[in-house]
Amino acid sequence: MNIGQASKATGVTAKMIRYYDEIDLVRPASRTDSNYREYDDRQINELRFIKRARSLGFSMEEITQLLSLWRDRGRPSREVKAIADRHVADLDARIGEMQAMADTLRHLSHCCAGDDRPDCPILADLTEGKEPSDPVKRRPSFNR
Repeated sequence: MNIGQASKATGVTAKMIRYYDEIDLVRPASRTDSNYREYDDRQINELRFIKRARSLGFSMEEITQLLSLWRDRGRPSREVKAIADRHVADLDARIGEMQAMADTLRHLSHCCAGDDRPDCPILADLTEGKEPSDPVKRRPSFNR
């Protein structure tokens, strides 16, 4: 398969396939006499693997580790599980942070009259410069 066909078969753009090749994430493609890349089933499977791992939010470093483990048929599954568990913990932490941001913005939006007056608790909060997850922070009260 040429790079266009590989892209279509995997959902990975040709630009990203070239990038993965440059950083040695995928095994190098063979070359035709005219120096075009040719991809075999093994490389197509690797690209699909990477695409799926990216869709689950794994970092490039994690994907490199997972690919290495996937290629090693004698690997202990505990190593794969450890990578996945660390990733889940990271996702859970980020979800918590994002929920705190959404809660803060929801509260600030609720406090904002959204009318022609210049008073705005959203701008006042941004001016204070505190993190949204700061539990000590009290929201400004604006009289409507």
